Amino acid sequence: MENNAEKLYDKFEEEKFDKEKIALLCIDIQYHDASPGYGFFKNISRDNEEYKYYFDRLEEKVFPNVKKLQSIFREKESEIIHIRIESLTKDGRERSLEHKRIGCLVPKGSKAAEFIPQVKPKGDEIIISKTASGVFNSTNIDYILKNLNVDKLVIVGVLTNECIETAVRDAADKSYSVYLVEDGTAAFNEDLHRSSLRTLDGVYCTVVKTENLINKINEDIL
Repeated sequence: MENNAEKLYDKFEEEKFDKEKIALLCIDIQYHDASPGYGFFKNISRDNEEYKYYFDRLEEKVFPNVKKLQSIFREKESEIIHIRIESLTKDGRERSLEHKRIGCLVPKGSKAAEFIPQVKPKGDEIIISKTASGVFNSTNIDYILKNLNVDKLVIVGVLTNECIETAVRDAADKSYSVYLVEDGTAAFNEDLHRSSLRTLDGVYCTVVKTENLINKINEDIL
């Protein structure tokens, strides 16, 4: 008997992508939580053993694969939306209680709020700032996506078990078809990453690989 993940992957293979109805969401690929020396890693160096897996995965897999996906979405003229953690104020007084509790503050206009150069926005691509983990709970992204007539979301970024997982669940609850890119996301360790994928796949999203997704887009969108 097929499991839910297999059924959803079969659906992914069968359905057709429309360039005007699909969007790439790049979540939190910024200095604050994707670069040593900033934000969560303010006092952490690149060779820190505790985070070696994470930084290696970002450099070797996540950044290159996100860049590939951005390139194909730009080529096909589909939407790319960049999400980042950034307060509306310098002191972050409007942040969620959750972010205040964990000391997550990315002041408006700070270096920590800037996107990693390899995968930064280009041209007129949409940028949305949030002050909580969940982009659907703390911003008007659902309103924006509805106005764009988008009903399919490809999600990449960090962290798999935190902001990514929240975005996937919330998007699914709002009736978007969600495709989570396994090799375009990362958590602090492999166990956390894999655990989230197992929980989400076949229920809230279809977990896909970058190469398979690009092939699918090229087949469907001329």
